[in-house]
Amino acid sequence: MLKSHIDQIENVLIEISKIPANSGHPLHKGTPREAFIREFRQNHLPTTVSIGSGEIISADSKPGEPRNQYDIVIYKNNYPKLDFGGGISGFLIESVIATIEVKSNFTKKDLEQAINASINCKKLPKNIINVFSTGYIPPSVLNFVIAYDGPKNMMTIYDWIHEIYSQKGITDENLSLDPNVRTKTPSLSVDGIFVLKKGFLYFDNGPVGFVTDKNRSDNPDCKWVIADISSGNLLLFFLFIQTATANIQGQWLNSVAYLKSFGVTNALFRP
Repeated sequence: MLKSHIDQIENVLIEISKIPANSGHPLHKGTPREAFIREFRQNHLPTTVSIGSGEIISADSKPGEPRNQYDIVIYKNNYPKLDFGGGISGFLIESVIATIEVKSNFTKKDLEQAINASINCKKLPKNIINVFSTGYIPPSVLNFVIAYDGPKNMMTIYDWIHEIYSQKGITDENLSLDPNVRTKTPSLSVDGIFVLKKGFLYFDNGPVGFVTDKNRSDNPDCKWVIADISSGNLLLFFLFIQTATANIQGQWLNSVAYLKSFGVTNALFRP
């Protein structure tokens, strides 16, 4: 039932993505992204999180410095956000669970931009006080790409990743066969790419997926899982998001870190 439901949404999104082709105006090209936000927002996220668009900041961020803007940010409701106007927000890194880039036709240039944005996101320091947690906790912010179209084969995207990694001097370490270690090892950039009706590619460090312990034992160098498949791509993405948000954490923002640029020299102290 769940697969059938999500597959129908995948089909609907593909049909909606064809609408902008009838328009010659670039302002109308955002329809696929807006459609994804609308379809994904409705009844597909737990009430503890919300989605928005904008920048991600940390206690080290400075006004006016260059920052990536993310199409979709999934964040925890119990953290504040900054309103920059025009539907664009600033999200504290401590609140962010995942980012999603939505592309009409995924290219190598798009992948390079997504990798750069993922690296920048993952290196932002978090300042939290953690007391307890239960369930799967992602080792870092998860960075995904949803594409309405792209290369004919997902192996092409896999090859692009290695080409870009090589150019940037990025080297992946082998993932541990111990699931407790593997699930605590973050991807160095993107965590998953899903091309609707075509296939998926994801970094094999999560508790959900198609790889068995035997598969990993037989292929100890394996880090990525790739498949060309005409359905189920949005479902797999949906399960990744659900798994990342279905946990309980006793943690809160260490707000003192955000006061480092705010000092008072004339404070008075009284008994």
